[in-house]
Amino acid sequence: MPVTAKLKELKIAPRKVRLVAELIRGRSVKEAQGLLRFTVKKGCLPVLKLLNSAVSSANNNSYLKEKELFIAKIFVDEGHKQRKFRARARGTASFIKKRSSHVTIILDARGDQPTKEDLSVKAIEKTNKTEPEKTKRIRTKVSVKSSALQKKNIVGIGSSNKIFRRKAF
Repeated sequence: MPVTAKLKELKIAPRKVRLVAELIRGRSVKEAQGLLRFTVKKGCLPVLKLLNSAVSSANNNSYLKEKELFIAKIFVDEGHKQRKFRARARGTASFIKKRSSHVTIILDARGDQPTKEDLSVKAIEKTNKTEPEKTKRIRTKVSVKSSALQKKNIVGIGSSNKIFRRKAF
């Protein structure tokens, strides 16, 4: 069961917070907390507080253990922009946008998702299945024919025999 936590109106530009979000996406909670503690970015502290809040709500409300949790999704949306202006030369003004961001973290338990090892074992089992003899023979005949045609330069676009000619003779 996924657990969601949101942080709204964070006074840091979304592009800066997205760097931190990319760093922890898909990791376990313990690993993400360690990365956030030792990364030197301004957005790390608010994201770490949000992650801790999500973990505590998962523990209290859904009875999930911290060891089982991982960050299923994390995304950063753009919040409101505070517009100011700065006086410039010859009586003109240039505008400054102070951007804010909304951060959303969705935690999920590892038991629900298959691990990378399970997926790799399934892929190996699929490739090791034996094919019937009939399909093997058909594949070899087709490959022999196609290689013979390629040697004669008959097949494909860009060969010496043009299929379509612009001018009719």
